[in-house]
Amino acid sequence: MVVMDEVRYLPITREEANLFFQLLSTLHEQSSLIITSNKGLEDWTELLGDPALTTAVLDILTHRCELFYFTGEVIV
Repeated sequence: MVVMDEVRYLPITREEANLFFQLLSTLHEQSSLIITSNKGLEDWTELLGDPALTTAVLDILTHRCELFYFTGEVIV
């Protein structure tokens, strides 16, 4: 199992986006993934900087997955 917390918190470079895609491609259907993000999937193109790469990443992430959306105020 791989857990990635706060994906999309900081912008990443093109090289980092490509490495992220390669990691997901390698793990796809080989390992369980838990990814948390403070942004909806529709905002990921801004993070990855390339619509085609974003589509490929989201295809991998949303294939045979369960999405959970939590909303509400943050309690500190």
